Amino acid sequence: MAAGAAARPGQVRLGTATGRLLLLATVLGSAIAGIDATVVNVALPVLGRDLDADFADLQWTVNGYTLTLASLILLGGSLGDRYGRRRVFVVGIVWFAVASALCAVAVGVEMLVASRVLQGIGGALLTPGSLALISASFHPEDRAKAIGAWSGFGGIATAIGPFLGGWLVEGPGWRWIFLINLPLAAAVVALVLRAVPESRDPAAAPRLDVLGGLLGVLGLGGATFALIAAGGGWSATVGVGAVIGIAALAGFVTTERRRRYPMLPPDIFANRQFTSANLVTATVYAALGGVFFLLVVQLQVAAGFSPILAGTALLPVTLIMLALSARVGGLADRLGPRLFLSGGPLLAAGGVLLMLRIGPGSSYPRDVLPAVIVFGLGLALIVAPLTATVLTAAETRHAGVASGVNNAIARASGLLAVAVLPMAAGISGDDYQDATAFTHGFHIAMVLCAALLVFGGLIGALLISDRPDRPGTARPRGHYCAIDGPPVQAGRRVR
Repeated sequence: MAAGAAARPGQVRLGTATGRLLLLATVLGSAIAGIDATVVNVALPVLGRDLDADFADLQWTVNGYTLTLASLILLGGSLGDRYGRRRVFVVGIVWFAVASALCAVAVGVEMLVASRVLQGIGGALLTPGSLALISASFHPEDRAKAIGAWSGFGGIATAIGPFLGGWLVEGPGWRWIFLINLPLAAAVVALVLRAVPESRDPAAAPRLDVLGGLLGVLGLGGATFALIAAGGGWSATVGVGAVIGIAALAGFVTTERRRRYPMLPPDIFANRQFTSANLVTATVYAALGGVFFLLVVQLQVAAGFSPILAGTALLPVTLIMLALSARVGGLADRLGPRLFLSGGPLLAAGGVLLMLRIGPGSSYPRDVLPAVIVFGLGLALIVAPLTATVLTAAETRHAGVASGVNNAIARASGLLAVAVLPMAAGISGDDYQDATAFTHGFHIAMVLCAALLVFGGLIGALLISDRPDRPGTARPRGHYCAIDGPPVQAGRRVR
């Protein structure tokens, strides 16, 4: 009998063969979606030239994926809770693999963007399921250790991703950043079917909020389309996109307030601490979206770095966060989050301003590394306290939704930043092939990203409380991360 058939939810032990296979399956599954978001940024200049794409096309190559992922991630979690987490996870992996194959064979940028939209749907199905499968499958005594191992291995995968992307772009070509997903997805499906037991949430809502999910996609899509198109000048098309986006987002808010089983329960925002923490999330992750999108392009176009070197330029950020986030989380637990959520963004803003030194003739040790180190130290002060604050502020019955909402807000903020910042900085057309023009826009964008971080720090200082009242909540152990990657410390998921 297959291990998956013999295993039961909540009974899998970490030291068994089934436990190790289950852990490997969830690590690989989350890594596929997480790594794909980073390696594509490395490939943008090359695939842009290969497909004769302008800068708006490159924005859509990134945002097509983020759009559906951010809009549908809450719905994806609900599908898993209701129809089976293993089943939805497998569907997500297969969907993601098929979309990756379509990306790899794209004959034009339009096909690539459409395939990236499909990839985001697959990501929305598999991303919530990875950690949920661990929480539901492992024995309570092994759950925290399993999540810790998942975090560590996932962190390693995230660190390797940009280097792997750069190597593939320089070697066999950018299409291989998508083709490599196919054997990985096949391995994950085989492991899941063998080792992962099926689980559901018996208290899941009896109805899915499909309308809310569709309005979310339409609202974010319309707004993103209008913002990206506005980079080429205002037109009737921009106006139509803006009207559709605003109307759909207004409809989403109205629908969620009136539905009996909303995807996004409005009462979750009644808690001031929760709302404030998500405002910090929105500003901080908007800045991160702009930095991660533009920096890798700037390093290749202006500084003349190879894709491999550009892809690994931010590796110190991952290493710093892996080394310090657990300690910072412990300090924030004792001292309160306000100091970290006000000082962290300010330190990260300093790192972003140091990136103004990056341009033609830049040296990695002299111009890039100091900025990346300061930026990474700032993020290490932010991520664990921020996500722990979000989960602690929410009522226990909303713990899963709170994590999903924070994740969706982080991704939606990055989505909008990638659409807005280039327009505000004057980057458009073929500027990504002109070192002088792109450097000018990059510097403006980095100042704007630093301003967003400073604003996030002010929100943290003024609105975050060190000891808020938390009626009906359970304080989570550990810290969850809303960035494109696994959490940086083990924790016990509140259920």
